[in-house]
Amino acid sequence: MNIETLREYCLSKPGTEETLPFGPDTLVFKVSGKIFLLTGLDSQPLQFNVKCDPDKAIELREAYSCVLPGYHMNKKHWNTIVVDGSVSSKQLKEWIDASYELVKGSLPKKSSGSAKPLKG
Repeated sequence: MNIETLREYCLSKPGTEETLPFGPDTLVFKVSGKIFLLTGLDSQPLQFNVKCDPDKAIELREAYSCVLPGYHMNKKHWNTIVVDGSVSSKQLKEWIDASYELVKGSLPKKSSGSAKPLKG
């Protein structure tokens, strides 16, 4: 996986926006205004941060040498993934999917507009 395939994959997720809130060197992907992935544009090898369930984050760090505590992030909830070829693109996408779903699932539910008017 390279920066372009990472970008394309993130943008394929419904409701995703691409931003540069931390300057021109850090690409950030958000769903409904909440970050689910960030990456440095100049990092070699490619690295990105994804949100993760705290227990799962520890499990992944113990199982994979390319999974580290989130760089410049809350290390309880974020992992840094180093794209060094030690795991498949399929596995990388699964971690991106999990981050996206975790962030999306934490968003407040939108009002359905089905509230009945008060009778007076």
